[in-house]
Amino acid sequence: MFIRYVEKDVWFKLLTMEDAKPLFALVDSCRAHLRQWLPWVDSTNTVEDSKAFISQGLQKFASSNGFEAGIFYQGQLAGVIGVHYIDRANRKASIGYWLGESFQGNGLMTKACKACIDDLFAEQGVNRVEIRCAVGNQRSRAIPERLGFVMEGTIRDAEWLYDHFVDHVVYGMLVREWKR
Repeated sequence: MFIRYVEKDVWFKLLTMEDAKPLFALVDSCRAHLRQWLPWVDSTNTVEDSKAFISQGLQKFASSNGFEAGIFYQGQLAGVIGVHYIDRANRKASIGYWLGESFQGNGLMTKACKACIDDLFAEQGVNRVEIRCAVGNQRSRAIPERLGFVMEGTIRDAEWLYDHFVDHVVYGMLVREWKR
């Protein structure tokens, strides 16, 4: 297990089964908000669904191919940040994130992403980190833009979101461009 302190009241840690109930409660508390941009919300209907998500994250972590971590603010689960995969052959990784609606606007996600990216470059030896966001998701897009990522292009119809496709903007950051 790992824990990464970002600042005094902000940290992220590997999600474990004991986090399943608070994770489900957080998703359930802001379901309509999350559903706008995340395709898995409607299939997260029970604590067991959250346990399955956590189990997949633990398997990724055990195989050194990413993780799913809970972001905590003042001791309370506020959201999730994850490394979708680490492509060791090409030294690149992709990250994703979401934050509970009531925790937004405090800079938590920017700080968590910065710490995660620092670790990917320094500890995992990746050369490139990628973030993809739906074109219309301005709050999510603000994170890589704030962190100095380069907008590299748009992938048309990149994701099926319940009843329609959304385009994704691809952002990239190279280790030589990263300012810690």
